Amino acid sequence: MATISPPPSGTGMHTLGPVIAAVPEPSAAGSSSAAGRKAWHLVAAGVIWATSLAIMALWVSDGGVQAVFALNADTLNTLGRLAGLVSANLLLYQVLLMARVPLFERGFGREGITRMHRLVGFWSFWLLMTHIVLQVTGYATPAGINPFVQLWQLIWDYPGMLLATAGTLLLIMVVITSIRRSRRRLRYESWHLLHLYGYLGVGLAIPHMLWTGADFIASLLATVYWWSLWAVVAASVVVFRIARPAWRSWHHDLRVVGVERDGSRGVAVRMRGRGVRELGALPGQFFVWRFLDGAGWMRGHPFSLAGAPRGDELVISARIIGDGTHRLTTVAPGTRVLFEGPYGHLTGEARRGTKLLMLGAGAGVAPLVALLESEPYPPGAATLVTRDHRDADALRLGAIGRLTATRGLRHFTLNGGRSHSGSTWLPATHSAWRGADLVRHLAPDLDAHDVFLCGPMPWMESVRKDLHAAGVAAERIHSEAFTV
Repeated sequence: MATISPPPSGTGMHTLGPVIAAVPEPSAAGSSSAAGRKAWHLVAAGVIWATSLAIMALWVSDGGVQAVFALNADTLNTLGRLAGLVSANLLLYQVLLMARVPLFERGFGREGITRMHRLVGFWSFWLLMTHIVLQVTGYATPAGINPFVQLWQLIWDYPGMLLATAGTLLLIMVVITSIRRSRRRLRYESWHLLHLYGYLGVGLAIPHMLWTGADFIASLLATVYWWSLWAVVAASVVVFRIARPAWRSWHHDLRVVGVERDGSRGVAVRMRGRGVRELGALPGQFFVWRFLDGAGWMRGHPFSLAGAPRGDELVISARIIGDGTHRLTTVAPGTRVLFEGPYGHLTGEARRGTKLLMLGAGAGVAPLVALLESEPYPPGAATLVTRDHRDADALRLGAIGRLTATRGLRHFTLNGGRSHSGSTWLPATHSAWRGADLVRHLAPDLDAHDVFLCGPMPWMESVRKDLHAAGVAAERIHSEAFTV
């Protein structure tokens, strides 16, 4: 292990020693897997676009365009209907994106789905609010009544509107608690429980669509479309979030075989099962885990593999930051484990270059270590930079030490309090560095490197900005995110 010193005065660089000569390019397998991911992405994006265009087609066929140009109450009503249609479509995709459907997992990756889930959620919410305002105004204007009176009448007099109102209030609660400032004040377990009420909110809105939403049942085509979409979403949740994980967990019979401390605030859990190799788990991927050790087992937590899978054994490592991770310290050997996965694109299949630059913060170091244990590279051609607030907090130090001694891994630490200016992914002790200069200092031949990145989202965003400034191509930066 080595520390990176602040830049000497008058210069931005200092040497780390000779650069190792490049080794031959990886085999064509990496290119073929990249082509496969692109194909999955195109298909997944095509499904999203096809359904979005179907919404527009249904609206146009029902006279939506003509109503817009009427420039009267019908204009407000038709725009409100369009906002409601798109909001309903996005709301269903909000559920579908988090249903672990293989098409979207392979097409967008977990980080892409996480970003889309957040973006789609907020767009769906604001379109829902727009739908309510336009429809209420569109009904109130020709009747010459107060919009608030009209809103009250709609809620009480129209079929399904009381349920839809309750669903809307639940969705408002989910949105408010998902705003980052609000979410930081909640424990993960509390936020996750509140977030699940979004499913109930969606379900409560459906009767209103069927009973009063002419766009949903005005034609055979519209009826078939919406019922099919609802059926697919419901089936996806049941199959991919419940039935499939339950079957695989029972079949592989994964159980805890050992729990040990990992640094001052971390814990490592080893598990073994039956035919675990059949899962096809790759270093760098993650699972959603549930340990059947008592109250609280129903809350799943995403943890990456902290070591390359060996035989029928899997190991994870987590930073103890809440109730869910603290429970890991007390899990007894023999405890049965339910799991979903494997998921994620942070694997060696993403490699395009000959060298590796790994940047990890906190628990994000774990999947990078798993990759370093399994990927081919000559001595000196792999660099790991780890970031923690304190030296004692570091995870996987034993495995990193073995990689340094046996495979020539270059390991550097950037520990300490966060810098509040410039490159905020660096500690305050290194605020004199420009992040892009530090990246080039660590890897002078950047074009030969793939960069693997894992850590908290704000930290990764800061690192990514400096990687781009240093000249790293976007397709050479590989990352994974778990939070919404």
